[in-house]
Amino acid sequence: MSVAVVAVDAGTTGVRALAVSEEGVPLAGAYREIGQHFPRPGWVEQDPEEIWQAVVATVGEVAAWVADGGHTVAAIGLANQRETVVAWDRRSGRPLYRAIVWQDRRTAGRCRQLAEAGHHDLVRARTGLVLDPYFSATKIEWLLAEGGVEAGPDLALGTVDAWILWHMTGGSSFATDPSNASRTLVYDIVERRWSEELCELFGVPMAALPEVRPSAGRLGQLAPGASCATGLVAGTPIAGMAGDQPAALLGQACLQPGMAKATYGTGTFVLLNAGPGPPAPGPGLLASVAWDLSGAVRSHHLAYALEGSIFSTGSAIQWLRDGLGLIDRAEEAATLAASVPDTAGLVLVPAFTGLGSPWWDPAARGAVVGVTRGAGRAHLARAALEAVAHQVRDVVDAMAAAGGHGIRCLRADGGASAADLLLQLQADQLGVPVARSQVRETTALGAAYLAGLGVGVWASPAEVAACWHLDREFRPGPGRAGPEGAHSSWLRALERARGWAPG
Repeated sequence: MSVAVVAVDAGTTGVRALAVSEEGVPLAGAYREIGQHFPRPGWVEQDPEEIWQAVVATVGEVAAWVADGGHTVAAIGLANQRETVVAWDRRSGRPLYRAIVWQDRRTAGRCRQLAEAGHHDLVRARTGLVLDPYFSATKIEWLLAEGGVEAGPDLALGTVDAWILWHMTGGSSFATDPSNASRTLVYDIVERRWSEELCELFGVPMAALPEVRPSAGRLGQLAPGASCATGLVAGTPIAGMAGDQPAALLGQACLQPGMAKATYGTGTFVLLNAGPGPPAPGPGLLASVAWDLSGAVRSHHLAYALEGSIFSTGSAIQWLRDGLGLIDRAEEAATLAASVPDTAGLVLVPAFTGLGSPWWDPAARGAVVGVTRGAGRAHLARAALEAVAHQVRDVVDAMAAAGGHGIRCLRADGGASAADLLLQLQADQLGVPVARSQVRETTALGAAYLAGLGVGVWASPAEVAACWHLDREFRPGPGRAGPEGAHSSWLRALERARGWAPG
């Protein structure tokens, strides 16, 4: 009987479950969309119960397929949207407020206050992050001050991974891993522990935070109730956990320092393996723990990542579909964009919730500039794709400027990586090859690898690296005048979008 690992990727727009073979090949998958709520401009929330039910439904589908195929599930791995915060009661298991999503900007004013009070340098030095509402701590502070959540012995405050693990284990395991903890603004990435000083700064009760455990290793086991709900065998170990982007870095087998990947999803996230020591992040960039394999691997177990987080990329395509009605399905955007040779001078800046790396401007707002009478829906669709490529280039340029972290190749994954035009535009902007992996859902794949390493399905990271296979490589076209001119226009448009929202 063959062995499989089941991974859960609880993302921003949906939950995916994936069964992966010992050869690193996806065997079966299932997906459920999850809704978002926008109670006020800039606020983004989700129902934690809906997230859990989507986990139950997708794992149940995959479990049925695995059982029918005669496979044994060796372990479960979890990946998740990182900075999103869930508050719940550990006695009842019920959420105390909707999950506040990473895209939420309600605490932008509070972040400005903290920066003006002189706390930015402390936060930057300890966490590798910046004072921005993107991260978890000010969300937690808001929940306690204005969201009606009360501190107490039964309060649990965690990212989505901790919420799912708690339910999977019937409440017996309340834990997270360093890749998730290091996105909260209260985790010291040098000491690799919760920081008392930062918890005090943000008013976060440390007792309500989960235990930080290695990313690979036994975190708990499937409880009988979760077993009945999902169809997996009770006692199955949950043995891997990471934030979605570090999981994708592992799923892309970027195991050597200097290797980089971009995941094109709701946002786009560029991560570079920075090696076993915390990197100096450089202006506009972030530093985080990528993974800690010490629960499963004896040597070379720790990796940090240098990261650029771009908020609105795939969401720009969703806007074309849902906001403007220009397309019926997201997949149509690339076909429409390819029907014209250029944007006819039109530039779209999709700063719908501000700008992330390398600008970090929560007051930026979306803009369309350069519109002429000859511009149409196809030009706008192409501008949306070009905006993705420009934003990734801005991040990669910042990495190079920060200390020679130039890249020789970018590995690409995520739903939008299926668009050949996008990856060709990206190669043209970067001037280096872009390699698309055969498996597009590398976040779930990375979670599977972590769990498999945790129980010995794969004995070492080298065995994981051997599972990576190229689908297609996109090489830069001849000449740089066209890409450079387009990027110059992008930077001009960007300046017009920045600082737009009132302070």
